[in-house]
Amino acid sequence: MYKPPRSISTNQTGVHQNLTKVVQKYLANESKKPFSEHTLAAKDAIKEWLGDWQGELIFDSCCGVGESTARIAQLHPKAKVLGIDKSAARIDKHAAYATNLNNYLIVRADLNDLWRLSVLEGWRLSKHYLLYPNPYPKSSQLQNRWYASSAFPDLLKLGGLLEVRSNWQLYIEEFAMALKLADIKANTKQYHDIEAMTPFERKYWGSGQNSWQLLANLN
Repeated sequence: MYKPPRSISTNQTGVHQNLTKVVQKYLANESKKPFSEHTLAAKDAIKEWLGDWQGELIFDSCCGVGESTARIAQLHPKAKVLGIDKSAARIDKHAAYATNLNNYLIVRADLNDLWRLSVLEGWRLSKHYLLYPNPYPKSSQLQNRWYASSAFPDLLKLGGLLEVRSNWQLYIEEFAMALKLADIKANTKQYHDIEAMTPFERKYWGSGQNSWQLLANLN
């Protein structure tokens, strides 16, 4: 029996009271967390796949089953597109969405590590997609949200046109505020399109939930 996706439930009544303090702390410090072995292996696989590539590089972070990655690769045939997710179970389902395009790769990696490793490798992005990342809606989970985590400075250093989507408006508002603290302007709006890019997006729209979008030039 079909069950519609649940809407976001949060104990926050507005922007988190500690958002500014947390973001500024991470902007002023570099992460020194040891890298996970599986993410180091993923980085090596990406290097081999890229070879001496000098063209556009696009990240589809939190790609899930990789439906969006394949779609982005189709939309940008002259770019290399990398889909990244921490879940092997989700990535293993990509076969249902795979195409015969050879300009994209799906890898399992911890983005907290891979973004930092990518910066160290000198990779710079033309575009970066974060389509429906887990919002961690409880107030106590603030630092699990990408814009309030130690990975945020590396996200900024990767550059490119950042596009974030969520079915939680507050997530988009807080993301925009975090970017403003880094002197980056973001444009936000309610979002809908004819064709969904992810299974989450399809489910949200099918159940009547709204989506919001953030666009920011990190260059």
